[in-house]
This record gives sequence, C-alpha cells and structure tokens, in this order.
Amino acid sequence: MEKYKVGVVGCTGMVGQRFVTLLENHPWFEIVALAASKRSAGKTYAEAVGSRWLMKTPMPESVKNIIVMDAEADMDAYCAKVDFTFCAVNMKKDEIKALEEAYAKHECPVVSNNSAHRHTPDVPMVVPEINPQHIQIIDAQRKRLGTKRGFIAVKSNCSLQSYVPALHPLREKYGLKNALVCTYQAISGAGKNFDTWPEMVDNVIPYIGGEEEKSEQEPMKLWGTIQSDHIEDATVPAITSQCLRVPVSDGHMAAVFFSFPDGVKPSVEEIKECWASYKGRAQELELPSAPKQFLHYFEDPNYPQTRLQRDLEGGMAISLGRLRPDTQYDYKFVGLSHNTLRGAAGGGVLLAELLCAEGYIDRK
Repeated sequence: MEKYKVGVVGCTGMVGQRFVTLLENHPWFEIVALAASKRSAGKTYAEAVGSRWLMKTPMPESVKNIIVMDAEADMDAYCAKVDFTFCAVNMKKDEIKALEEAYAKHECPVVSNNSAHRHTPDVPMVVPEINPQHIQIIDAQRKRLGTKRGFIAVKSNCSLQSYVPALHPLREKYGLKNALVCTYQAISGAGKNFDTWPEMVDNVIPYIGGEEEKSEQEPMKLWGTIQSDHIEDATVPAITSQCLRVPVSDGHMAAVFFSFPDGVKPSVEEIKECWASYKGRAQELELPSAPKQFLHYFEDPNYPQTRLQRDLEGGMAISLGRLRPDTQYDYKFVGLSHNTLRGAAGGGVLLAELLCAEGYIDRK
C-alpha cells in the first residue's frame, strides 16, 4: 500500500523522538516533515537534536538530514507536505491549543500527545481498545472549525494506561462503583532520564503537578458518551488517586482498589476470564501497533515487574497481577504499562492507525 505522508511537530523532545523511532519502519506511515521551535528551524534533524538524543536505539538514518521547519512560521509549507501530523510540543497549554487548531484549520489532521485539548468537548480523547466510537465526534468538530479534512484527536494521560484498561471490561460487563488508584511513575514521564535528573536516583517524590486530577477526571471522558456536538463525561465510577514519581527509567505502575455496584461481585476467576477474553477495536482491525493480547495477567505474585514486563508486545500491552479480595473495597490488583510507548507516542501511533482504518484520515 502507498504510505501516508506524516510529520512530527515537536520532534526534538523525548516524545517527539519516540514518535520518530516508532515510525522508522512503520508499514503505513512515512515521515516526510519535521517541525520544532525557532531555535531548531533550518537545521538538519541530527543538528537540531545534537547530544540530546534520548532513545536507546540510534537516530534513524532516514530522518537525520530532514531540515527541521518552524512549527509556527512554516505551517503552510509543512501542511502541504503531509497527510496528517503528530504533535508533541512543549509549550504553554493555551499556546498548544491555538497551535493545534491552526494546523487543523490548515486542513491537516492532528494526532496529539499533548493534554491541552483533552477536555475540549468535541475533541475525541481515545484509547483504541476502550472508546474507538468517540472518533465519530470529529464530524461535529469539523463543523465548528469549518474544515473538511482537518481535526484534532488526542490520546489520554500516560498514567491512565496502567489501570483504566483493566477496569474498562469490568465496567462494561458488571458496572463499577468506585476505585482508589496509587500510581508509581517513571522519570521519562517528565521527559527526563537519570543523566538529566540525578536527584531522582535513590529517591521518591510524592507529588506530580496536575497528575492526580488527570488520573481522576480523564477516565470519565474515556467512558463518556457522544451527545450531539460534544462528549458528555461519565459520572461513575468515582476515582480518587495519588501519583508518585519513582526512580525508574520507563514504566508506570498502579496499585488499584475497586468495588462493584451493591449486589454485584464476580469471582476472581470471572474477573481474570473477563480480562483474558477482552478484545478492542484495535485487535479486531489488526492494527499494526496493536498488541495481539491487550491484557496479560500474571499468576506469580512477584509480577508484573517494571524491567521485565514494560516492553511486553512492543510496549503496547498492559500487564496485570496480584488480583485478590480487599478488606475495604471488593478487590485490588497491580497494573503496569510502558509510559512512553503505550502511554505516549505508541498510543498516538495506534490512534492514528485507527483514524486511517476508519476513514477519518485519507491521503491527499
């Protein structure tokens, strides 16, 4: 098949670099344009990144000599080159909202890793295995923006991936009353590694700005419903959370406690079966980045472990373990996801695949 021509806005940061590596040999997508801030514009990608390459694999040869464009000043020329763009910029929220809308109004679909538009009522925030139907709101968004091709679609916060995928099939089948979640989040979630953040070695920080609010509120949009021209957030389950930064390079872990509605209590074995049998739209369509098995449960109580399971199925699967009854809630378990793969760039690529497969992104 002829590949879609894609670009990455915000290509020099950690998530932008991850997009570049994931797209290197992608069967559907080919990078033809890169954009970043003024200070990187006019340089080759290799020159713009310089010594700040943070990936474990080398920079792909295919992008080294692409001239980086100015994300704002060169928008016309950039949009003319691509069928759609990924966005992973590091700017103030209002600036990101304006930038992404400008790209959409240039008739360039935007698949965003940023949080700026996650609560815009007609912007779908999608995990393809959980709420693929939300991409239908794009029709309403295009009416508001006055566009034919252009729109914005976003992925959810990286911390959600370690517990919402496990709660989702249970919510669908049995309903959920409430949940308490404690996340233990890797330093790459802050765009750092141990070289750039040595203070994190042998350390835990009990606060990540804005993260607890995202962990409690964003699942409500994922579980919401389309109402005419907007997505109406769900109201249950009630979620409360604490989010800690821990000395781990990659991989977010969650300790989850949850209860079913009164009078409903499936067995441990029924919950495990629900997880094992669950398939989402990404699996039905056999999207290139989709894990074959979305949810993996480990019977050994020592698992999942961050170093051993974060890369499961290319870092796109969710690892679960330690499901057991709780004294205050009905049950508790531990979840793990790769925060820069499933949780960031990989989730963005999977969302783009869904949008292409369902006809919302076409080739020019």
